[in-house]
Amino acid sequence: MSQTTNLTEREAMEFDVVIVGAGPAGLAAAIRLKQLDPELSVVVLEKAAEVGAHVLSGCVLDPSALDRLLPEWRTEETPIQTPVTDDRFYLYGAGGSVRLPNALMPKLMGNHGNFVVSLGLVCKWLAEKAEALGVEIYPGFAASELLTDANGTLLGVATGDMGVQRDGTPGPMYQRGMALLGKYVLIGEGVRGSLAKRLIAGHGLDAGREPPKFGIGIKELWEIDPARHQPGRVQHSFGWPLDLATGGGSFLYHLENNQVYVGFVVHLNYRNPYLSPFEEFQRFKTHPDVAPLLAGGKRIAYGARAITEGGWQAVPKLAFPGGALIGCSAGFVNVPRIKGVHNAMESGMQAAEAAAAAIAAGRSHDTLEAYEAGWRSSSIGRDLYPVRNVKPLWSRWGTGLGVLLGGIDMWTNSLFGVSLFGTLGHGKPDYAATEPAARHQPIPYDKPDGVLTFDRLSSVFLSNTNHEEDQPVHLVVKDMALQKRSEHDVYAGPSQRYCPAAVYEWVEEAGAEPRFVINAQNCVHCKTCDIKDPNQNIEWVPPQGGEGPVYQVM
Repeated sequence: MSQTTNLTEREAMEFDVVIVGAGPAGLAAAIRLKQLDPELSVVVLEKAAEVGAHVLSGCVLDPSALDRLLPEWRTEETPIQTPVTDDRFYLYGAGGSVRLPNALMPKLMGNHGNFVVSLGLVCKWLAEKAEALGVEIYPGFAASELLTDANGTLLGVATGDMGVQRDGTPGPMYQRGMALLGKYVLIGEGVRGSLAKRLIAGHGLDAGREPPKFGIGIKELWEIDPARHQPGRVQHSFGWPLDLATGGGSFLYHLENNQVYVGFVVHLNYRNPYLSPFEEFQRFKTHPDVAPLLAGGKRIAYGARAITEGGWQAVPKLAFPGGALIGCSAGFVNVPRIKGVHNAMESGMQAAEAAAAAIAAGRSHDTLEAYEAGWRSSSIGRDLYPVRNVKPLWSRWGTGLGVLLGGIDMWTNSLFGVSLFGTLGHGKPDYAATEPAARHQPIPYDKPDGVLTFDRLSSVFLSNTNHEEDQPVHLVVKDMALQKRSEHDVYAGPSQRYCPAAVYEWVEEAGAEPRFVINAQNCVHCKTCDIKDPNQNIEWVPPQGGEGPVYQVM
């Protein structure tokens, strides 16, 4: 971890609580802090140019945490407009599908009472609520450095320097980053956050936990024929186009204005380095259940992000001297439900309650043990514990038997509070699941037709992604020789395929060694490379503040 030795180099601002990330967890924490004590000074840092611009989720919202945070929300004008009216589950094959009866699904899988939303718009609305309470929100400032004392206690964070040129030297518009110091710092960066990674490693927060697990979620927003639109319909599937050994599935969520979210998730513990999650998503749209729905429609937006899938047994210790992890930085997604927003918000509130109580007692910069001690017995724990074996069973036994066993396990947990399997482990991390290319055959993917299926570059265009080219590359290859020797020679360059934004390519030129090219300007900040590189040789770090995708209604 970085260590503060001379804060006089930076302009510094002091607050009671500093929150990194204006996602649902960070904003819920900020609102709850001001509800508990309006005199607390609270600041939220957000790396996107505006709140919500980097937020991407399915999203079917379980409103339970929102009901606790803002009980009056249902009487107000909000972006939460479309209640779930129809809940469907399918098993897909190449030529058709089988609908699974809702009565066979565990009750916790139901979506009655939930809402189809744009999480980005929900976060913008929450930000307005926070600012109305006096929370300061600074968009366009990426927290890039941990500020600690000699004992490793977190004192605050520093924003990244601006105006640094590609060679690392200060440019004519150079501006030193700012230090934001707090009695407590809450880290809500989202999945695979760069600061959270350092804190977990530096404090050994993952000791005794299972390795974290992840998926990649790819999503498009379509405007479809009104005759095919069913507001509030929520549909999930698993199976084709993935084989039975590869975990993942799809979602189709009908929201308002003849719009449909079309999404696909691939678990990142897949073995075949030739698999491309992006191309599997394009294939999915050609399924006879899906293609007619989108026929004559228009693709409006595109995006991708990693998803935490480790659940109960992979959540690290959350509290450490001076701060705490909240939201997807901790990993609270319920995998079979494909939901985590409610748990993210609840974790933000619980951390806020612990911090507010500590400050009221005159404490600062210590460990918020109440937060760590309470989450497993709270609504978060009650949500994650019954589904704790779904991911390990799926990984171990594949889609067919694994999903069946996972369903049985959820039923026994729901009905009797016990599992036939106890609590299963996840085994190895996702990057270690990738097998050498010699064990597999390349997968032939069809060329995009530009109507239903598309290429990466046209997709990235719809994400409104932009990065200033004259800045240090924010995708750091630690050892380029290792990248050639292993990622290319042994694994056939899977970075070209797992990245959903055409960031990486191996350029083969006659008479020359293959050259690894990083098109960092395309990066949509999904962080899949940081997770799936077989040697953990690529590290994602924040680019200059405000850059990246600009999602509107994702």
